[in-house]
Amino acid sequence: MNLRFAYRTVPLAVAAMFSAGLAGGQTTAAPSAPHKDSTEMRYQAGSSPLASEDMHQNINPKAPPMTKAEFDKAKQVYFERCAGCHGVLRKGATGKALTPDLTLAKGTDYLKVFIGYGSPAGMPNWGTSGELNDGEVDLMARYIQQEPPTPPEFGMKEMEATWKVLVPVEKRPKKKMNNYDIDNLFSVTLRDAGEVALIDGASKKIINIIKTGYAVHISRMSASGRYLFVIGRDAKINLIDLWMEKPDTVAEIKIGLEARSVETSKYKGYEDKYAIAGSYWPPQFVIMEGDTLKPLKIVSTRGMTVDPQEYHPEPRVASIVSSHYNPEFLVTAKETGQIKVVNYKDLNNLKVTSIDSARFLHDGGFDRTGRYFLVAANASDKIAVVDTKENKLKALVDVGKTPHPGRGANFIDPKHGPVWATGHLGDESISLIGTDPKRKDAAWKVVRTLKGQGGGSLFIKTHPKSRNLWVDTPLNPDPAISQSIAVYDIDNLDKELVRLPIGEWANVGEGAKRIVQPEYNKAGDEVWFSVWSAKNQESALVVVDDKTRKLKAVIKDPRLITPTGKFNVHNTQRDVY
Repeated sequence: MNLRFAYRTVPLAVAAMFSAGLAGGQTTAAPSAPHKDSTEMRYQAGSSPLASEDMHQNINPKAPPMTKAEFDKAKQVYFERCAGCHGVLRKGATGKALTPDLTLAKGTDYLKVFIGYGSPAGMPNWGTSGELNDGEVDLMARYIQQEPPTPPEFGMKEMEATWKVLVPVEKRPKKKMNNYDIDNLFSVTLRDAGEVALIDGASKKIINIIKTGYAVHISRMSASGRYLFVIGRDAKINLIDLWMEKPDTVAEIKIGLEARSVETSKYKGYEDKYAIAGSYWPPQFVIMEGDTLKPLKIVSTRGMTVDPQEYHPEPRVASIVSSHYNPEFLVTAKETGQIKVVNYKDLNNLKVTSIDSARFLHDGGFDRTGRYFLVAANASDKIAVVDTKENKLKALVDVGKTPHPGRGANFIDPKHGPVWATGHLGDESISLIGTDPKRKDAAWKVVRTLKGQGGGSLFIKTHPKSRNLWVDTPLNPDPAISQSIAVYDIDNLDKELVRLPIGEWANVGEGAKRIVQPEYNKAGDEVWFSVWSAKNQESALVVVDDKTRKLKAVIKDPRLITPTGKFNVHNTQRDVY
């Protein structure tokens, strides 16, 4: 029998057995059954900027031979498709560890079956789906038996080499030089174009398209509301001055090779003084000057996991929030499950408090008071609650499968009082967690579970002036679900959801038309949705009247390429969600 392409004829049940075997002996993986399903895989995967980085090929005499060209090609495939789940160093993250101590014992033919057929635990069927051809499956089976190549570090010297102040502080406007209602501007990520669109919330007109890093992950506002910070997956930060006649970039820097998070100091007396950004690689965060992005202090996040207590070499920085109670940032280290409370009062004598929570930390936001930070430990199916006034873990709350709240949604439940809500990647549930410490029956517990359209939710949103709760499902495999939005009546949460056909309303023709990230305007009477199709297909923004739930406007422009995240200045600046 020709074993080279044997995986083509092996039954799926056998592939599942191989999958289970690969986990044997693993010591650096996620909690039990972390890789829930293909929905989570699709979210975690995606092209990494590290695919183009030059890395040394480590020769392992026990591994199958690979030429330099083969190794480089396999490295590119790995960082484009696999690193998001399995980690840069293959130590295991959302997916299982793929280090040589595990893979060599399995052998090439065994691994070809695993890669070709996937597994019920969530490993995609790269071969049988046609994503990888036979040669590429063989290539990747040999590659994961090699020693993992390590990307280069990125320290102060490298950061300073990328730092540019395009408009010095002294040459910037002394007052606002435009007539825009800055509070009602939207920063819209144009994911595959490497740009953001600044859109006027009143006129719905594009003010400017600004070149940024690749796939901007988030936009954040300075405490004053003047400066907009955006960070791309390639770790490039743009500092945009909204006071300029035409808002544009005034400074930029790269703080690593891959990143997701940026934030600014908000504590009284430190407004606009500092910015902070965290990177996926290298695993670290950097504190910068708030008005120039000059790098001041770099801190590594490498260290011990919360459970089991083992050293992890790449705890990626996921989310960062700025405390309203102390001059501090809260930095989440994904793989270790630690929340770092970074006091920026004295950078030369930096005080960092580590709070143990659960793995793998991702995104989150504040409760309605701004005191409690609720963040998803998505592979652990938990929400960690931190008291930012006392800097202590308040609770670990069990929720649905793979919570993904974005920043969450705060509102008053008619029965249980103040709650914060999250949707999930792994199931259809929507968990409402009580946030009033005085209500002992409800505080830091799931007080209500709503039934959503299905798994694949990324964002949930409401507004203090709204009686609606909006939940997207852009990663659901059913187009009818991914192209629509679910809305609930906050005053009647026992009623079934109402589904609105946002993709149909956009009228953009062929394409995925995934509906992602509801975002309110300043007044809280409009909800904006991204209609996200491929780079070569038409996309749009759809604006819905929050009170009537009727279509209000469709924003189309050839420059709106793959719009995803949207951030209203007023709501982002004030943590309104």
